[in-house]
Amino acid sequence: MLKIAWSSIYNHPLPLGHRFPMEKYDLLPRQLLYEGTITEQNIFEPRRLTESEIVSVHKPKYWAKLQKIDFTRQEERRSGFPITEQLVNREITINAGTIQCAEYALQYGMAMNIAGGTHHAFSDRAEGFCLLNDIAIASKYLLDHQKAKQILVVDLDVHQGNGTAEIFKNESRVFTFSVHGERNYPLQKEQSDLDIALKDGTEDKTYLSTLDKNLNLLLDKVEPDFIFFQSGVDVLETDKLGRLSLTIEGCKQRDQIVIEAAKKNDLPIVASMGGGYSKDIKHILEAHANTYRVAQTTFF
Repeated sequence: MLKIAWSSIYNHPLPLGHRFPMEKYDLLPRQLLYEGTITEQNIFEPRRLTESEIVSVHKPKYWAKLQKIDFTRQEERRSGFPITEQLVNREITINAGTIQCAEYALQYGMAMNIAGGTHHAFSDRAEGFCLLNDIAIASKYLLDHQKAKQILVVDLDVHQGNGTAEIFKNESRVFTFSVHGERNYPLQKEQSDLDIALKDGTEDKTYLSTLDKNLNLLLDKVEPDFIFFQSGVDVLETDKLGRLSLTIEGCKQRDQIVIEAAKKNDLPIVASMGGGYSKDIKHILEAHANTYRVAQTTFF
């Protein structure tokens, strides 16, 4: 059974006019339920992270700042959010959801988080709408509990997974692979184990052939026993913050390449949704919903 992390806390409202589309976290599960892709049985309510899980990845000093909501204006601007206690609680729940998804993936083959993909969170700071790094925390959980030996992070958000790269720069058991826009945020990139920076306007054919070739090479080279997939849909041509030109069908084929590779190689996989900022919410929802449709048809 496909298990999906979702909680009403994911829909925590932001100030009017804020550009981060929180409404997708409510609309996406509704759409999936309405069309019959999932049922209520697929959805689970995440627990909360423990402090030890947080500080296994993030610096204790940074965690203390989050607990006290002790941030300068500059730090808040870097985060992209007005940081509040409610927002921190939301992040704690989302991150725990990804850990639980990892446990379900070990049991069923694949699991998914309606939110997550918070790849801009560094070990010691918030950036780019990300306070805690769910992929990093869940990866460390698997390693610490001897549930995985070699993890491959496949980050296909249009923005480089800079926080994940920083956190795992000296960790050979996690291989970070990021395919992103060359001229997009962040301006100052970190160094992943493999970065592929694509030119503005890259279309389906080039994107998909590049991904397919490199993913197959990495599966042979890295020999992972677990995959985390950051499936941001800000690669779409319609995205306000992206600079690539994928169609919705191209984005779906991207998901098929990753998910089918995991199935073919008998690798547990967790997908976190990541970004999506198209002006029309229906484009965001359709692209995200396709990830779930592909997961169901491939694994279940």
